[in-house]
Amino acid sequence: MNQLDSELVLGALASEDYKPTESVQDADLVLLNTCSVREHAEDKVYSALGTLKRLKRKRPELVIGVVGCMAQMDREAILSKAPHVDLVLGPGQIDHLPAFVRQVLGGENGRRKVLATEQKEVRFARNIRARPDPNQAFVEVIRGCDVHCTFCVVPMTRGPEYSRRPEDVLAEVQALADDGVREVTLLGQTVDHYGKDFRNGYGLGELLRDVASIDGIVRVRFITSHPRYLDDRILAAISDTPKVCPYLHMPLQSGSDAVLARMKRKYDMARYRDRVARARETIPGVSIASDFIVGFPGETAEDFEASVRAILEFRFSNSFIFKYSPRPGTAAVEFPDDVPPEEKKRRNQVLLAVTNRVREEEHRSMLGSLVDVLVEGISKRDPAKYMGRTRTNHIVCFDGQPELVGQEVSVKLASATTLTLFGERTKAEATDIVRG
Repeated sequence: MNQLDSELVLGALASEDYKPTESVQDADLVLLNTCSVREHAEDKVYSALGTLKRLKRKRPELVIGVVGCMAQMDREAILSKAPHVDLVLGPGQIDHLPAFVRQVLGGENGRRKVLATEQKEVRFARNIRARPDPNQAFVEVIRGCDVHCTFCVVPMTRGPEYSRRPEDVLAEVQALADDGVREVTLLGQTVDHYGKDFRNGYGLGELLRDVASIDGIVRVRFITSHPRYLDDRILAAISDTPKVCPYLHMPLQSGSDAVLARMKRKYDMARYRDRVARARETIPGVSIASDFIVGFPGETAEDFEASVRAILEFRFSNSFIFKYSPRPGTAAVEFPDDVPPEEKKRRNQVLLAVTNRVREEEHRSMLGSLVDVLVEGISKRDPAKYMGRTRTNHIVCFDGQPELVGQEVSVKLASATTLTLFGERTKAEATDIVRG
């Protein structure tokens, strides 16, 4: 979601003839797009603001802004701790960014603080061409969240759920396709709850089919799914629609029913197990990724071991592991933070090791197979190679040429590391390619 917000910021500023700079030293305007889900992210923001303070002493005309979820949650604290900040803008105000920048520049003595964090009416304005990747794009389809997990700030930073009208989504995807986009990812904090506010039966499953019908789009993805709302219509749409990628990001957060209850996740292990089984029954070869929080208040050693067992049971293609940190304004901040920091660190490392082991085993099982890869560009780790992703979201590196970017190629997998698969391009018939 933050990546899309950054694209929206770039698009809004492009309308005012602002252009990105190669170096912060050359900038007239510096905006930090922030996240407040975890404390570590906020610490990095204040560190960056400290660096910018020194730059502003040398260049007082520099405009510094903080946008996004941290701006929404900690607006007064930001201005108190970093008085050199000129603009604090919540995620609901990004559409109005150019006006607020003008307000800063037109203030008394050429300077005026702007604090704009109230949740405005939901708008989904976008500059189609202001995006870093010509072949891939994110499209927000539902904003906000109504789940209210005890650890999460999203309902406070992004407001209640609001589904975007399907005709607006389809118009944006059509415009993106006309501009050369090949793959779209539909975004939402609980994307599988899309359409519930319509009350007419139109949901994510129907939207996936409609988006996939647009000429020029070759792949459709969506994130993030909540286990409570992943219904059979969504699974059927993935199974029946070749353009929809067989990949689910469905956070579990904990393998313990007791912890899930304290988190108010609104499902238990039985429900999660049912959804995984149903997905694998409906969509052969589906890849499932998950999230886990370790060290949540009250998490016992037995609770933690349940998370270890869950990763081994469900064989996730990837698991994103996070150490719990109390977030102001959430219900969990009132719980005793009773897992010591060193134990949180240990549990984090254990789950990462288990995740990596499962992923390595999966990668080894894929060697020798042919996969269809959408080429994204030059590999960051090896500039001599190109990289792309399979339909199941596996990263693949191979020898390639610039003209392949944005194209689908067949790759025979030959070797692997924990994170990456390596292979060689091959002229395979479509029937030889696994649904990877």
